[in-house]
Amino acid sequence: MARTPLLAGNWKMNMDHLEATHLVQKLAWTLGDAQHDFNRVEVAVFPPFTDIRSVQTLVDSDELKIAYGAQDVSAQDNGAFTGDISVSMLTKLGCSYVIVGHSERRQYHGETDTEVGAKAAKALAAGIVPVICCGEALEVREAGKHVEHVLGQIDAMFSGWEADAVGRVVVAYEPIWAIGTGKVATPADAQEVCGAIRARISERFGAGAAESIRVLYGGSAKPGNIKELMAQRDIDGALVGGASLKPEDFAAMAEYQKM
Repeated sequence: MARTPLLAGNWKMNMDHLEATHLVQKLAWTLGDAQHDFNRVEVAVFPPFTDIRSVQTLVDSDELKIAYGAQDVSAQDNGAFTGDISVSMLTKLGCSYVIVGHSERRQYHGETDTEVGAKAAKALAAGIVPVICCGEALEVREAGKHVEHVLGQIDAMFSGWEADAVGRVVVAYEPIWAIGTGKVATPADAQEVCGAIRARISERFGAGAAESIRVLYGGSAKPGNIKELMAQRDIDGALVGGASLKPEDFAAMAEYQKM
C-alpha cells in the first residue's frame, strides 16, 4: 500500500494571525514556483489557535492545497473547561489534522498516554486526523530502553482501539532530546524506532493497519537531513518545528524528492 508522505509544520507558540497569513502565502508561492505535486508529498501547517481562522480564510479564498490543523484538542465536547478547544470548534474551522501528545504538552501540562489516546479518538471520530506523538528522553535513550519506552506509549495510547481506526491516524516519533536542540537522531536511529512502531501495530492490529498508518520523524528535521530521513523504509514524513517557520526551508523539505 502506497503511503503519501506528510510534511507537517508545527509552529508552536509563534506567529500572530497577520504573520501566519504572510507565512502561508509565501509558502504557497514558493511551492508553486517549485511546481510542487501535493499528490506526491502532502504539506500541512499547524498554527496557534488564534491563527487558524486566518489560515482557513486564505486557504479557502486562494484554493490552496496546503492542509492545516491545530496543535491540541480537548477530549471533552464542551462545558466548563477554561482555555480548552473542542473538536467541534476545529471542524468548523476546517482543520484536517490535530497534534496530540506533543512532548511539550506532556512536560508542561502533565498529559498522560491515556489522555492522549482519548484526544486522538475524539478527533478521529469527528473526521480530523490526529498526529499522535511519542518519544523518549535522553536518559531513556542512553539506558538503551528507547524502543521499549516508545512501544509502551503506543500500547497505552491505542488501548481499546479497532484496527480500522489505527490505520487512519498519523504517529510522530519525536525523541525529546532532539527537539529544538539541533541534535537529530541518525537516519538509522529514527528507522529503528519507526520500524518498531510499525511492527507493534502489525502485531496488535494486523498488517493492514500497519501498512496504512503513517509514521513521521520529529526532532530538528531540516533541509540538510530530510532526504536521508525520508529514504528510510518506515519513515513517511516529518513533524517539523523551527524549519517550518521559514517558508523557503519548509518548501525545500517538501521537495526532498528532487534533492
